[in-house]
Amino acid sequence: MPATRALVLAAAVICLAAAGWLVLREATDPGLAAHPVPGMGEMNAAELSRDGYLVIPAMLREVYVAFGATEEAVIHDTLAAVAAGPALETLYLDRAGAMAGGGLDGADQEIHEMELLDLASSRDGAMLSVNATWRVLGTVGHAEHMHVRGNVYSAALTLAPTAAGWRITGFELLDVDRSDAGTMVAAPEPAEATGG
Repeated sequence: MPATRALVLAAAVICLAAAGWLVLREATDPGLAAHPVPGMGEMNAAELSRDGYLVIPAMLREVYVAFGATEEAVIHDTLAAVAAGPALETLYLDRAGAMAGGGLDGADQEIHEMELLDLASSRDGAMLSVNATWRVLGTVGHAEHMHVRGNVYSAALTLAPTAAGWRITGFELLDVDRSDAGTMVAAPEPAEATGG
């Protein structure tokens, strides 16, 4: 019996040591901690890297939703749901600058489709560096005319956990390919646009 008791005690000590190691490992490696991903539940850095092909397009779609808005508070709040820090500032100022330069009274763009073309990511602790390339198909217009656009964008993104969850904290646009920018078409008359 004493040998059995010693084996049970040894097994318990090993289990406690393993559990303690896991807790200590998570505490010392912030990449192991799970954080909320906007609209997708919680993920740690490794899971985010693995599922980046789902997460990045969802975050970029929210950026385009924000860019489709014309009220500054809506633009900022929508961007803040997926971006923080320098990326939030960059994206917000890009949209606010477009509004100031163009005097946009109404929504000037509508995104019809967005497709992720390429994604490469690397992890550094709790941060994720992502190089992404995506195609956007949409219409951009003014009162007199509309353009159908199919642009391809490449950007270097940094994703990091914040108090609110995973956010894009770095955004550097690397390339814009407008070779499939589309054509200009006349905007429909107001009666045609409403169907009456």
